[in-house]
Amino acid sequence: MLILVTGGAGFIGSHIVTALTDAGHDVRILDALLPAAHRTDPPIPEGVEFHRADVREAADVAEALRGVDAVCHQAAMVGLGKDVADAPDYVGCNDLGTAVLLAGMAEAGVRRLVLAGSMVVYGEGRYECPSHGVVRPGPRRVADLEAGRFEPPCPHCGAALVPGLVTEDAPMDPRNVYAATKLAQEHLSTAWARATGGRVAALRYHNVYGPGMPRDTPYAGVASLFRSALERGEAPRVFEDGGQRRDFVHVEDVARANVAALDGLAGLAEGTGRAYNVGSGEPHTVGEMATALAEAYGGPRPVVTGEYRLGDVRHITASSRRLRDELGWTPQVSFVEGMTQFATAPLRAG
Repeated sequence: MLILVTGGAGFIGSHIVTALTDAGHDVRILDALLPAAHRTDPPIPEGVEFHRADVREAADVAEALRGVDAVCHQAAMVGLGKDVADAPDYVGCNDLGTAVLLAGMAEAGVRRLVLAGSMVVYGEGRYECPSHGVVRPGPRRVADLEAGRFEPPCPHCGAALVPGLVTEDAPMDPRNVYAATKLAQEHLSTAWARATGGRVAALRYHNVYGPGMPRDTPYAGVASLFRSALERGEAPRVFEDGGQRRDFVHVEDVARANVAALDGLAGLAEGTGRAYNVGSGEPHTVGEMATALAEAYGGPRPVVTGEYRLGDVRHITASSRRLRDELGWTPQVSFVEGMTQFATAPLRAG
């Protein structure tokens, strides 16, 4: 098949391109090479067709879709951002870009889509109260964060909660602009599928890391920020108390998940979508991740700062059982192996 990968020159997209070509697919890349993600032009693999264009430009999208069998939509502005002033850029890149792409796919008769989703659509993860069972904690309060009370209490009785694994059926609760745009992408894609008889798999990535992450940018993931600090000879700065639980999944496993989802689209009914968590199944705290990187790199030990970002959530870890059971995907890179590799892996200019 000929697969169009939007954002295929980016961090995750470039690994997906490699995985698809290794699986025997022909690949075409559409990427605007925006300066926020690309300080220099990245290498394009031999035999891969490249279109330098913005996914928001309908004519360029139409040209890139010619002869295409399926699309892996990775192009997006990522990360929490710096402040609400980023909102127009996020909505433009993520939601308008997705709308233009879907309109082009409808016109071109392309009916298969793998969408890069995100775990941020859930807001906080799964929590259980000893007295009230599974509960949804409310928004984090500035007064609590300032006082170092980072764990969300039970909204009914104030008791300490036990974090667990979030499933795809959990309620959606986007808590920042980026999260809202990622949820909108899913809704737009599902509407497209219903209207056209298409099929869409939305892969809700958890904390992706690995070779080729951009360095020194507020839009990068926390793993990249820590790795960049170590490269500068600085100690990683860990926010809150370092106890935030996350699922760190290696980019090569994410690329394999995209290949599996592409193959699995045939099993979906026409006009439907299916969401899949993509996580390692090995929850770790942010503090543990920073320590593992620092030790593998041989750099300064992390510093726990007590700082916070109001849009962050405390715990969010994935159950990827649906992806394993339905599509036969399993992660191949362990936390220890992945962090050891990432500690010395090359980063890209951000």
